[in-house]
Amino acid sequence: MGASGKQVHPLLRLLGRRPSPSAEDSPELGALRQQLAVVQAVEQERKRIYNDLHDDVGSALLTLLHRVPDSEQQLVREILQDLRAILAHERGVEGTLLEVLAQLRDEVEQRLLTRSIDLDWHQPDNLPDPLLDRAQGMHLFRIGREAVTNAIRHANPTRVRIVVRQLDTDLIFEITDDGRFDPDRIGGGRGTRSMRSRADELHGDIHWQQGTLGGTKVLLRFPMPTPPATAGFPMAAPDGSIPP
Repeated sequence: MGASGKQVHPLLRLLGRRPSPSAEDSPELGALRQQLAVVQAVEQERKRIYNDLHDDVGSALLTLLHRVPDSEQQLVREILQDLRAILAHERGVEGTLLEVLAQLRDEVEQRLLTRSIDLDWHQPDNLPDPLLDRAQGMHLFRIGREAVTNAIRHANPTRVRIVVRQLDTDLIFEITDDGRFDPDRIGGGRGTRSMRSRADELHGDIHWQQGTLGGTKVLLRFPMPTPPATAGFPMAAPDGSIPP
């Protein structure tokens, strides 16, 4: 376990250990160290870009907030809140399924509260809690977020219902609003295309239909996530050594 309490991949343990004299000259180990250095440099640059974007755009929005009429200030506040949430979660959404769902529920509650929209969240107590890798967590989170965004912008709802359940070996994720249902609007926008792409990445499918509340229902179904594969590397022993 590392300092964060998460299991450290055996490859990272290998790279982090002091090499023996025989391993120090290994071309394979040198190449792995070089690849790790590149990954770390890319991640640092990504964080810098996120921080700059937050500072620059956030500052501009705060300035705009004090210049627009009172009738437009709520819209600017909502955009600023959305920006902060997107940047925070783009840095990484990972953990178990229940942890990612808890993050999503917390954000959805805050977003709907500012608009006086009620949230009904239904989730069984015995829902499995597998580990999600970063990509799985991000795709699920962003699909849920985009569905709520579309409901707020286009349906003018007073209530949003979210249902999470298991069906056989699949996870079912439903978001339904009680606003307007417009089938002509669904399918061609960038948001819905992104949601379809993310559903594909989850090896699942997503579709839109009229919901029982009168508005739009977004239905996502994908195989229950499993822990990421170890890519063929042997698991480390309790003392951190790599078996032959």
